[in-house]
Amino acid sequence: MSMPDNIPSTEVLPPLKVFDSTSMVWDEHCDVLVVGWGAAGACAALEARAEGADVLIADRFTGGGASAKSGGVVYAGGGTRHQQAAGFCDSPEAMFDYLKHETRGVVSDDTLRRFCADSVSNLEWLESHGAPYAHQMPPGGKTSYPPDGYFLYYSGNELVPDHGGPLPPAPRGHRTVGKGQCGAVLYAHLKAACLKAGARPLLQAAARRLVVDAQGHVLGVELWCLSEGSKEARRHARLAARAERLQNFAAGYCKKLRQKVSQLERDFARPRLVRARNGVILSTGGFIFNRQMIEQHAPKFRRNFKVGATGCDGSGLRLGTSVGGEGCGLDRVSAWRFINPPYSWHKGIVVNREGRRFCNEEVYGATLGQPLMEEQGGKAWLVLDAPLRKKAISEALFGGYWWFQSFPALALMLLKVRKGKSLSELASATSMDPAVLRASVLAANAAARGEAPDPFGKSEGGCQVLEQGPFYACDISVTNPLFPLGALTLGGLRVDERSGAVLDQRGQAISGLYAAGRTALGIPSHLYISGLSLADCVFSGRRAGAAVARPQQLQPLPMHIPETT
Repeated sequence: MSMPDNIPSTEVLPPLKVFDSTSMVWDEHCDVLVVGWGAAGACAALEARAEGADVLIADRFTGGGASAKSGGVVYAGGGTRHQQAAGFCDSPEAMFDYLKHETRGVVSDDTLRRFCADSVSNLEWLESHGAPYAHQMPPGGKTSYPPDGYFLYYSGNELVPDHGGPLPPAPRGHRTVGKGQCGAVLYAHLKAACLKAGARPLLQAAARRLVVDAQGHVLGVELWCLSEGSKEARRHARLAARAERLQNFAAGYCKKLRQKVSQLERDFARPRLVRARNGVILSTGGFIFNRQMIEQHAPKFRRNFKVGATGCDGSGLRLGTSVGGEGCGLDRVSAWRFINPPYSWHKGIVVNREGRRFCNEEVYGATLGQPLMEEQGGKAWLVLDAPLRKKAISEALFGGYWWFQSFPALALMLLKVRKGKSLSELASATSMDPAVLRASVLAANAAARGEAPDPFGKSEGGCQVLEQGPFYACDISVTNPLFPLGALTLGGLRVDERSGAVLDQRGQAISGLYAAGRTALGIPSHLYISGLSLADCVFSGRRAGAAVARPQQLQPLPMHIPETT
């Protein structure tokens, strides 16, 4: 289900250069201008308002972005009250030890420690703004997203032996309480909090270029706005909302809707200059919907199903680089190949086109998707024997999973499957090397029998002997239309890790410009795990909001060079 491309992206123009702020006639003034009203933008606005700043929030659509389409999971640990209520003893040290393994130096240790130390208070801060959380944990094994009624779970690789630190693992995925995909619930609370706090929204307003003075200080933004309440604005809102709702079901149709949305903007939007006295915060998301940027920075992922919202077209990143900001980690894309649930799937083995196993099947979906896309060309098979397939089908039918978990799983096992009475026949049906496939299965079976350690570190409970034919190979490749392999971008603008100020190639802060969320390089920019992006939206959004509201109180940190570069 790879989505058709060529979706028009927000046009970003070179900066408007003026002598100083007094040489311009401004249509609007504020202390802080937030560009992009998703979770990061909302958190930035709330923090800036708490500091007394006059805040204007501009959004190309009506707010929400990818945050509102997400599962509403916030990665939080260190001893939240919900962890404690569930009987888990967690600490910032344990959280740091685990995340150090996952983030691989994409931010400094000091920043990661601060993220972990602030985790409990950041979740409480969300709760203070109305977002509810709870401690009920789902029964059974690991899941990509918990069923309704369950709100705390292991959302990453905490239970995988070679991913955890020396301290006991703890569940840190805090799903916002609600029904269905709860990102909309979380965002509704943040939006209401922004309005209650007095932040001023300017909707259907796309940021096209930054305004800078002779010294390169960012003074404000040129927005292109639809007339509020006009028939064009109403149609723009209807088409955009329909595209977001139907993205998972009719990607080609949604492409046409987005083209109409862009045409309305070109035909009817008019410029509006906004002066931001303290600074501008860019929080427009990533760039998974920008075909040209994907081709340039991450071409291996151009066939993936796009996870995000229409506004994830790299506009914030392009605005930042237009005034000298440096993009970093732009080749990092999180590809999601979840094989749990069904819970039994991870007891099979995942092999490449030759039949060679290349991963621990217990890992989080993005941890599996990364080598599948980066190293295996997007092609892989999940190999099961007859008893394991039968059990997995039963789990998909009666396990109480979400439709988006059970339906694709059943389609994969019943429709997009190759079969062989023996491993040799299966190899022939899939064009694998029979000797390589046989060696992969025998090595996994030896581990399951306790005769040798698993070559990829799978736990004892995750191993199962595959010996009863017929054998099945389920196509988990990126090209399988019945089993979409989603992806979202992780890189962004390099920022000062204490303030969120955008940095240039020399590591110097660009005066008046900040970034947050997926527009900035941050905690999840090496490898994604569920909840880490929203948690970073809170962390980086609050950081930028506070810094812009009181810029004179912070001195820049020495530039951290991420290991991703």
